[in-house]
Amino acid sequence: MQPPDQNYPDDISRSEPDRIPTTFAPDTGRRIKRAVGIAALLLLVGFVLVRVLRFFDEHAIARASAAAVAAPPLVDVVLARSTQSGQDLVLPGETAAWFDSTIYARVSGFVAHWSADIGDHVKKGQVLATIETPELDAELAAARAQLQASEAQVVARRAEAEFGETTYERWRDSPKGVVSEQERDAKKADAESAQAKLYSANAQVELDRAHVVQYAALAQFKQVTAPYDGTITERKIDVGNLVTAGSSSTTTPLYRMNQTDPLRVFVDVPQDAAAELMQVGVPAEIRAKDAEGTVVSGKITRSAQAINAQARTMRVEVDIANQDHLLVPGMYVTVAFRVQPKGKVEVPAAALSFRAGGAEVVRIGADNEAEFLPVSIVRDNGPTVEIGGPVRVGDRLATNISSQITPHERVSVAGGADGK
Repeated sequence: MQPPDQNYPDDISRSEPDRIPTTFAPDTGRRIKRAVGIAALLLLVGFVLVRVLRFFDEHAIARASAAAVAAPPLVDVVLARSTQSGQDLVLPGETAAWFDSTIYARVSGFVAHWSADIGDHVKKGQVLATIETPELDAELAAARAQLQASEAQVVARRAEAEFGETTYERWRDSPKGVVSEQERDAKKADAESAQAKLYSANAQVELDRAHVVQYAALAQFKQVTAPYDGTITERKIDVGNLVTAGSSSTTTPLYRMNQTDPLRVFVDVPQDAAAELMQVGVPAEIRAKDAEGTVVSGKITRSAQAINAQARTMRVEVDIANQDHLLVPGMYVTVAFRVQPKGKVEVPAAALSFRAGGAEVVRIGADNEAEFLPVSIVRDNGPTVEIGGPVRVGDRLATNISSQITPHERVSVAGGADGK
């Protein structure tokens, strides 16, 4: 066994791992132990502090929750006000053309020329298109030739009738014994037969003349004309197109046009206002969102005088002048009618609540007690409603009533005692 190194103490050569070399300070171990103890103490203090703070926070939240549960429910209130002496009932409407026509061909043929296009303003009788009709032209020529032949036949039958009449007169006036009665009767029959043939020829002339008039009238439809002053909204033909007379589902129309001066405005009026607005002459103001600042005045000119069973509305029509063509058919507009109020009290629609018994409002008394009052809706104006019932002008009405609030329960009013 070799002797230990002289630079180390005798026990450093031992194999124990927890031995500290003699070169370290003698108090290093004590300092390490002291630091570990201080750290453990700090952790303990921090843990205790967190637990204490959490305890106080939980108790504060519990106290706040208990106070919130015990506090009266918070509601917003509005004041019931009297209805105005006259107000506007604003309803949606739709514009429609005074006339709206689909133009079909009255004769069959080929389009030779068209002169009116979409957006053109045309006058009554203006030629819109021309149709070539070779078959119709041939039929008209044949009818005229047949009429000439019939007229010539009339001339021949008239001559025969005149000859038969004169022959019969000679035989009739002949002395007895010169001609026999049989011959006299035969001449009479010939004269009457010739007269009948003349009548038949005249009738044939009238029939052939009617055919000529018919084909001539159809020939006038070779030129398609505007039925009134208006605007072309659709053109569905071009040069060379084959068109067929008629307006069946398989027939293609030539044009579509409408007249927009004057203009119709259709409005579906709710049932509760139908009695007032079915009267002719009620003034109205029409506004269009697409034409800002445009206000057109008009009056009710007619109404359906009946309620639609599905929508519970009545259709009324307002006619307006539209010389500048500011409004076009198919536009959505708003129509304001000046109507007289029906109820004495007007409240926001948010103040109404609907329960099993019907419409109700909640009046907040001077002691902030909730009182449920049944009401009837006299007129629905959209954001506001006119109601009938025990509500008086100036009553405070709640607008955000919860289903958990019960009658005669005290509440807290947001914004002060008057809801402001």
